[in-house]
Amino acid sequence: MKRLLAVPAVLTLALSLAACGDDEPSTGSDGADGVACTYNETGDAAREVDLPPGEATATDKVEVVITTTNGDLRATLNGDTTPCTVNSFLSLAEQGFYDDTPCPRITTTPGFEVLQCGDPSGTTAGGPGYQYEDELSGGETYPAGTLAMANSGPDTQGSQFFIVYGDTQLRPDYTVFGTVDEADLSVIEEIAQDGDDGTNPAGGGAPNTPIGLVSITTD
Repeated sequence: MKRLLAVPAVLTLALSLAACGDDEPSTGSDGADGVACTYNETGDAAREVDLPPGEATATDKVEVVITTTNGDLRATLNGDTTPCTVNSFLSLAEQGFYDDTPCPRITTTPGFEVLQCGDPSGTTAGGPGYQYEDELSGGETYPAGTLAMANSGPDTQGSQFFIVYGDTQLRPDYTVFGTVDEADLSVIEEIAQDGDDGTNPAGGGAPNTPIGLVSITTD
């Protein structure tokens, strides 16, 4: 997660993804039924999946259930404002990319409270083998309940995402593609009370009480 505002330190997600290769990207063309998206292969996938469709058809609100080892998180995805991000997220979910994977990082500093998931390797360095562009307005904010994409710099989105469980001040560098129901944030808050192991040099670390993704399904 690139420059996720420094409270004790810069919260940086080292995705360790290669630069875009020569493989043909997945693309689509704008039309009445969807929005064109481009996904560029990078290799080194943490879990092998196909590229998302080159046309995003989920261009409205989408309800999903993020089932974790510690309870369900109901979320609404913003297909209307971030169609290519939602298209990728749903594609990965449908292919089982997120199934049975750990959430390897939590930060517990007040004002800097996020849970990071979406890397099957459990290292915060893995991705889906492709990257794609940010979908930013420049006015992004990150209150509690925000569901946003991690990145390692501009236009390097892949599979990793973070859930904000306490109002957090970040630069508007991270695509906000949904919200988690406020009532369900208690699942994460309980994990946060047990702290983290402090092993991530950019801040936070693995939750002392482990939490992982079981599945992500449309509701």
